[in-house]
Amino acid sequence: MIGSLKKIGVAAGMALFGLSACSGLPPEYRIDPLRDLPTLGALPSENKTEEGKRYYRDGDYGLAEQAFRKAVEEDHNNAEAWLGLAATYDRLKRFDLADRAYDVLVKQVGYTPTVLNNLGYHQLLRGNREAAQKNFIAARKADPHNLYVQNNLLLMDDPDHAPDPWVALRTE
Repeated sequence: MIGSLKKIGVAAGMALFGLSACSGLPPEYRIDPLRDLPTLGALPSENKTEEGKRYYRDGDYGLAEQAFRKAVEEDHNNAEAWLGLAATYDRLKRFDLADRAYDVLVKQVGYTPTVLNNLGYHQLLRGNREAAQKNFIAARKADPHNLYVQNNLLLMDDPDHAPDPWVALRTE
């Protein structure tokens, strides 16, 4: 079966090249298959940070970790990837690795509302409600209209309140 598919592909390629070389057709009808035809089955490439976000949203934290880790290896200054990596480590309950990622992130962008919010969520997951609330309040003070921060403060008041699974993976 594979051999017959190869024969079909070769025949189709020869037919396309034959059309492009056909001098009997006007130039506007000639096809250059290497330039004019789309590559079939190809999707636009997705960078590792976007791939990590997609996996994170889908709850595939192991794959998200791999994608974010590759993103920071490719560009050590990619704050969004560091934020994603830290949040992913939180979801994997690898708080030691999350601490390291947050340290790098804070050195890069400082204590932005998003970083404070994610640090609060990090502390909440670790069971440190006092540190979590401190970070959430600092984030709310810096950005009073941030819905992620408001949502996490509701979570502090009502543990049954379900937070958005995508913990503000963005940078200012």
